[in-house]
Formats: sequence, structure tokens, C-alpha cells
Amino acid sequence: MTQGMTRGAEETWRARVRGCLLGGAIGDALGGPVEFEDGRSIVAKHPDRVRTFVDGGPGWPPGTITDDTQMTLFTMEGLIRASVRTDRGLGFTVAVVQHAYDRWLDTQNLPGPTGEPDGWLLGEQWLYARRAPGNTCLTALTEARKGEPRIPQYGDQAVNDSKGCGGVMRVAPFGLLPDYFPADWIFDSAATAAGYTHGHPTGKLASGALAVIIRELCAGASLDEAITRATSLLVQHEGHEETSTALALARHLAATAPAGPVTVERLGGGWVAEEALAIAVFAALSYPEPEQFLDALALAVTHSGDSDSTGAICGNILGALHGETALPAELVFTVEGRPVILQIADDFALEFTQGKRLHGDYGPYTAWTNRYPGG
Repeated sequence: MTQGMTRGAEETWRARVRGCLLGGAIGDALGGPVEFEDGRSIVAKHPDRVRTFVDGGPGWPPGTITDDTQMTLFTMEGLIRASVRTDRGLGFTVAVVQHAYDRWLDTQNLPGPTGEPDGWLLGEQWLYARRAPGNTCLTALTEARKGEPRIPQYGDQAVNDSKGCGGVMRVAPFGLLPDYFPADWIFDSAATAAGYTHGHPTGKLASGALAVIIRELCAGASLDEAITRATSLLVQHEGHEETSTALALARHLAATAPAGPVTVERLGGGWVAEEALAIAVFAALSYPEPEQFLDALALAVTHSGDSDSTGAICGNILGALHGETALPAELVFTVEGRPVILQIADDFALEFTQGKRLHGDYGPYTAWTNRYPGG
């Protein structure tokens, strides 16, 4: 078990890890097919809001996840591999996550696995699908490869001014790390990981804020407490104003305005980082109870904007708050990739609770290190 964690606390944490990852995938799949639709059109088709998986057209059956979940899975894999890498006497290096995003880029450029051994996730054929990936992510990761070996230089930050939501929608796994990782490290590391593709301070700081919200929820905080603690770290950073203002507005509207699509659109479209975070937070605050999980997700995706990202972030937040048993069963059992999503969630929990039984003194070459090479 993790440092100072009782068996009961560990079981609760594991349920939050599974809930966060699977909840994000469900929100992602719920919003994906309506991402580019006008809010009024969505409401006309779905008067009770989008509460079931719908068909997204050819190659996009109900329950299909998007690049949001794909990249979140690679974030989690990168964190596991960063932990395995410490066997070499190295520190826990966030830049290993950049290598994970480079592997995700392979899934967008190649028709399928090449057979080259580089961990198990890259061998999952179903991930080799383009689901409207963000141009900023594709461009930044491609640029990082130019003139370099296949693995780009660790630690490079993107040279652009993008604050799109492609960073914040994938960093939830940072917040799931055990509490011996300090909150300020969680914030800064998630912001750094977002910065591998998004260079604008807001794109990074919104990502750090989400990671700390999830961290605090995993530690047992209420949603309101978690947002307050994340905001207290956020405002210590230069350039925080866009994100802190968006979060403040989300909290104000949740307390004073109707929980409906019109209110959601007062927060923006979710295409940029602070808006995506604010919409997800508003929806979660509007429906904070476990039995309201689907109500929150439906609110988070029923608007004119980046519905899959706002749904994914809301699902991450509420999954971390309530754990996996609060997830709507009718969506859990049909979401694409559930076996892999839960397998990597469980592997994450194993690595950060019982890693020394899997590698290190029991290796260094074990089945686990074949599954998760250290780098």
C-alpha cells in the first residue's frame, strides 16, 4: 500500500482512479457525436439533453471515445513508466509523459501496431483511429520530431501561443497520483505536460488547476473545497487571471443561475482551456450527488462547443469524487475500450502501491517492465 494509506483508504482511492478514468471516457463518448452542433439543434433533438450514447456517423458508433480519452490513457501510461524508470536511480521525470504523447502520435499516423516493442498500449489496434484530434496537438508533437531521433528531446515545451483545451482534457491522471506527491508538484507537472503541445500560460495553468482539483477529491475533499484549494495554488502563478476568473464565474453561476444549456454557454464554448474547465466545473457543481452523475454529464455536453472535452473533464472530476460505483451502468457497459481503460487504471494503482513487487529488486527485467518500459 502507499505511504500511510490504510487498506480501506487504498480501496477508496482505487475506486476513484477507476471512476475518474472511466467517467472521463463516458463523458467523452457522450459528447463526441454532438461536438460541432449548435446548442439549439442539440436540444431540439434531445429535449432531456444528451443522456445516451448516439451515433456519430460512419466509423463512429454509439459509445465511441475520442482523442481526449486516447491521450488521457497515454498520460497514465507515461506516469507508470516514469515510476518504473526510477529503478535506474533517476528521479520521477515528467518528460517521460512527452514520450507517451509521441507514441499517441504514432497511433494517429500509422494504420496499426508495427510490432516494435514499446510497451503494451501501443499494441492496441483500436487506438489507431483518428477521432477529430486537435491540430495543435498533432502539429506540436510533429514539430518536436523534426531533425531529431524518433524520440524527441525530453522536456521541450511547445513554441506556440495556443490555449486550446487539448492540454487540460488529458491531464487528469496527474491528480490521481498518491498524496505523497505534493499538490504544488502535481499542479506544476500537469501544467508542464500540457505545455508539451500548448504554449499559452492559460492552457498550462488550467491543466494544473484540474489536476489539483482531482488530487484534493481523491484525498476526501468536497468539490467546493477542492476548487478552493486548486484556486489558491493557481493564483500564485503569473498569468492566472483567465483561469481564475473562469472558475469564479462557474462557481457563481452554479450558485445563482439555472442548470441549463443557456447558462453553460455564458461560460463559453469550451474550445479553450479555461472555458472547458469552467463548463465541467459548473456542471459538476450543479449536480454534485452520486445519483446525479448522468445529469451532470448531460449538462456538460449539451451546448454549442467542445462537448467531448467538457464531458470528459466533468466525468474525470465526478469519477474522482464519487468513485466507479456512481457511474451510469447503461453507459459503462457500452463505452468503447472499457477493458483497456480499466486495465490501465488498475495497473496504475498497482504501480503506485506495490511497484517494488513488480520490478526493481525483482528485476530489472520482468514481465512488468516489458509491459511498461522505463522511458
